[in-house]
Amino acid sequence: MFHDLVLDGPGKNALGTSMMESILRRLDDAAGEPVRFVGAGDTLSAGLDLKEIASLDAAGVDRFVDLVERLMAAIFDYPGPTVACVNGHAIAGGCVITLSCDHRVATSDPRARIGLNEVALGLVFPPKIFRIVSHRVPPRARHEVMLRAALHAPADALRLGLVDELAADPRATSEERIRELSALPRAAYVATKRSLRDGVTAFAPADYEAAMRNTLSVWRGDDIKQRVLARLKK
Repeated sequence: MFHDLVLDGPGKNALGTSMMESILRRLDDAAGEPVRFVGAGDTLSAGLDLKEIASLDAAGVDRFVDLVERLMAAIFDYPGPTVACVNGHAIAGGCVITLSCDHRVATSDPRARIGLNEVALGLVFPPKIFRIVSHRVPPRARHEVMLRAALHAPADALRLGLVDELAADPRATSEERIRELSALPRAAYVATKRSLRDGVTAFAPADYEAAMRNTLSVWRGDDIKQRVLARLKK
């Protein structure tokens, strides 16, 4: 048995506050049982809800970034098997969800786009997310993936290590993979996963506070809001 955690919301399943809080609740409800992430329609997630970000004051930005950090760390550190069904676009936050999962199956449809475009928006990665991405993207590809901030067709996403395999029917293939992971002895799986990811999202409190302070000083900037508004107009 596994839980399908379906991302279903406006803006191509954009990650706004209500969506992220819902995912966190559903992860808690899954209680360590296997979870497959899949998007409603033809997209896993097009990323963070830019309309919401553009509407926030400084305190709202702080709460939003903290929620994004908590969400991605909860997926990355989830004490059970996870599979991402990348049934379409997985952009920015959608790509981080993908990277945070144990196994990633993407559509082979060349029209889909997968990648991290934060730098193109002028954003810096929050500290836990930076560590998650650095841990999961192969060293050979980190500069291309993070600094160039491009969105990649599935074949290139596979080459760069953003996904593990491509499938004409990612829903069927990802179901096979989550069932395969579910059949492994659970205690051994969880213990090994925990060891593999040990320390990635853990910070000394003072270090995390300093890192978040630097991150938020960028996210609160007027230039970021202008870039977000310009992106929304497109």
